[in-house]
Amino acid sequence: MIDESSSYFSVPHKFKAYLKPWPTSTELPSLNELQNLQSVGLQLLSEVKAVESSSLIQLRALENDAKTVVDYLKLQSKKIDLILQYVLEAEHQEGTSYLGTKFGGGGIEIITDVEPNIDQHFEVTIFIRDELVAVLAIATVTSVTQTEDEHWKAELSFSRILEADVEILVKASLGVQQKMLKARTNRR
Repeated sequence: MIDESSSYFSVPHKFKAYLKPWPTSTELPSLNELQNLQSVGLQLLSEVKAVESSSLIQLRALENDAKTVVDYLKLQSKKIDLILQYVLEAEHQEGTSYLGTKFGGGGIEIITDVEPNIDQHFEVTIFIRDELVAVLAIATVTSVTQTEDEHWKAELSFSRILEADVEILVKASLGVQQKMLKARTNRR
């Protein structure tokens, strides 16, 4: 669960999010219950990402001596992530599909045709294809503003999210930021 005093930066990036309203008469799930809400594919991708993350430290130690092996193993890891991401996106997703425009370790921003209510809770499944991320969380609408084209921009903060998924989103946001900085440098 995210502590309200924690703050994470967000990066602008397009992604797909599926939102399903959380029943107002139902308490928010515990972290164990949230983990049980994950599909088998989401659980599998989370486990693969966790194994990959712990292995990267060991791989970096080998990098000077065996760069080719390290590069090959990173490529294999990416291949597995791509396949899992494809399978997950092909699964039937519950909820309504929205265009995400910003994400980070603390929440997301989406564009919607219908104005959501402040403090409304949603079960959110996030797919960030470029960063090979798929995450399930419970998020709460914290702000809503109307856009110039008569849509609504809604910011949602995570109310329940697994710590491993926060880490995945933070790493993905850093990866997006790094690509943006590289692109800016190349334009100069």
